[in-house]
Amino acid sequence: MLNDDLVSIQSSVQAPVQAPLHDPVSALRDPVTVLREHGVHVTAQRLAVLKAVNGKQHITADGVAEIAKAEIGTISRQSVYDTLNVFVEKGLIRRIQPIGSPALYEDRVGDNHHHLICRTCARVVDVDCAVGVMPCLTAADDMGFEIDEAEVAYWGRCPECISTDTQQISPNTGSHTHQHHMSASQTTTTGDNNHGK
Repeated sequence: MLNDDLVSIQSSVQAPVQAPLHDPVSALRDPVTVLREHGVHVTAQRLAVLKAVNGKQHITADGVAEIAKAEIGTISRQSVYDTLNVFVEKGLIRRIQPIGSPALYEDRVGDNHHHLICRTCARVVDVDCAVGVMPCLTAADDMGFEIDEAEVAYWGRCPECISTDTQQISPNTGSHTHQHHMSASQTTTTGDNNHGK
């Protein structure tokens, strides 16, 4: 029965719908092989979690749980968290946690990218490092540390929130009258920054 579940999940894993800036590890090869190559025991739950994170720019554990449940019918929230932690530890996915946000997961690993975060709607997007190869790993003074990771988050407002604010200012009072296009609780986002790993 488990083998049938694995084959069913394996055959339904597809490349990401939107073209990401990177090649997700799990989209390149058979997910069963990917898990085995990373020393991860293959189960239906782990394949469903891998598929849920695959190709998403940023997704919460709750978002992963919803997708995994739709895929295999049942999975405990603890299994989802445990699996996400194993995947982060093994370098299959990355976890980030912007201030005021739940942890976000993404499958963009092994490069030096950062994140843009909207203060208004909590949208998170990837942005490549501005200059050179891993310049953020060269601190002005490393204080004797061997630096292997840097987390950079750029905060501001996304184009949609800027546009909404501009369009919704009342001409008579000059006051803002809009609802944000997406609240932080509605944002499904994805990410652990392992810069330079």
